[in-house]
This record gives sequence, C-alpha cells and structure tokens, in this order.
Amino acid sequence: MGIKATVARQLAPRIQDLAPGMTTGFVREALNRAIDGVGPLPGAAKAADKQLAEQHGDVDRAIHEVIENNVRIAGAQGFITNIGGLVTAAVTIPANVAGLAVIQCRMVAGIAHLRGYDLADPRVRNAILALLLGEDEVDGLIKQKKLPARPLALATAPEADARWDEAIAAVVATQLITRVAGKRLAVTIGRKVPVVGGVVGASADGIATWRIGRYADRELLPRNRR
Repeated sequence: MGIKATVARQLAPRIQDLAPGMTTGFVREALNRAIDGVGPLPGAAKAADKQLAEQHGDVDRAIHEVIENNVRIAGAQGFITNIGGLVTAAVTIPANVAGLAVIQCRMVAGIAHLRGYDLADPRVRNAILALLLGEDEVDGLIKQKKLPARPLALATAPEADARWDEAIAAVVATQLITRVAGKRLAVTIGRKVPVVGGVVGASADGIATWRIGRYADRELLPRNRR
C-alpha cells in the first residue's frame, strides 16, 4: 500500500499538468466517443449488432464476444502505453487512462444496447459510467451515499436526475486515474523492467476490463428491444 500511495501521490500532479481535461468532461467525452465510434473502432451499438448477427441472434453469445473483443483491445493498448518504462510514464498514463475509458465504455454500452437499453438516454449513460467502477466500488459508494443506486436502478429510474450526472462522472474519472497511476504502475515500478511493464499493463487492463464486462452482463437485465 505504501508504494501504491506514493506512486499515485507523485504522478497525480503530473497527470493533471499533462492532461488537465481529465475530469468529468473527459469521462463524458470518452463515453460519447465510445458510443459514436472513434478512429478505427466503430460505435458501441454498431459493433454489438455485428456480433449479434455473427451469433445468429443469440444475445448472450453476442455479449460474450463483445466482452472478449474489448478485453483484447484493452490488453493491447495497455501494453503499448507501458513499454516505455518509468522514463515515459508521465506521458503514457494520460493516454492509457483515456484509451481504457473509451474501451470500457464501448464494451458496457454494447452490452446495454444488446439488452435493449437506449444509449441516448441520460439515465442509461449514467448507468454505463457507474458500471465502470466495478461492483465492489459501486456497493461501497451506495453505502456512503455517494451513489444513489445500483446501475440497473439508474438505467431504469422513472426520470433522469441531472444532479447525479457530474457526481458520477467525477467518481469515475478519479477511479480510472487511480487504477492506472497507482495500482498498475506501482507493479511496473517494482519490476523496473520496461518490457515487463508492458506485459503487466496488458494483463492488468485486460483483467479489469473483463471484470467490468462480467459485472455489466449480470447487472443489465434484458429490456424489450424496440
């Protein structure tokens, strides 16, 4: 814990200097790009529908493929942004945070789409962001009254509550930066070997993405597709 805390404390100011937009606005923009598509990655709904067609309409199998595909992408970007070792850490952390946010948002949004949720609905978008926190973190924040309800309840609430929009995005931004700068790079620093750092980064990002995908799969119950 001492190493992780030290890493997070030392690197957090550098992250904010290099990427001052990594706040609530950054999280919302990551979600928008994940849903709309960015670069070579098609939007969440389009990618999910492709998997649904390939799985002959089997939603559960399509969701499995959505998770697996995004886990592979997360692992790849985790490796690329960490092969430089400690010298380039301050530069690659913002790229890793942004990349991971888009990939995980894209995966969860794809699952939501396949389960019949409207990705344009602000309630569903808040639920997608909440799912990025992971089940344990969500449960803890609900107990602390920092989150109003579980993601499923957020997505199906009678009406949207704008008061929670910025609060949820702020928590997600903090958690993403903490995970990347604190936990994964603490391990990399312990190894002190650049290429090994890439392998550790790929594994950490891939596993984290898989867990979030499985959580979204369990949490987002099917709704009637229109």
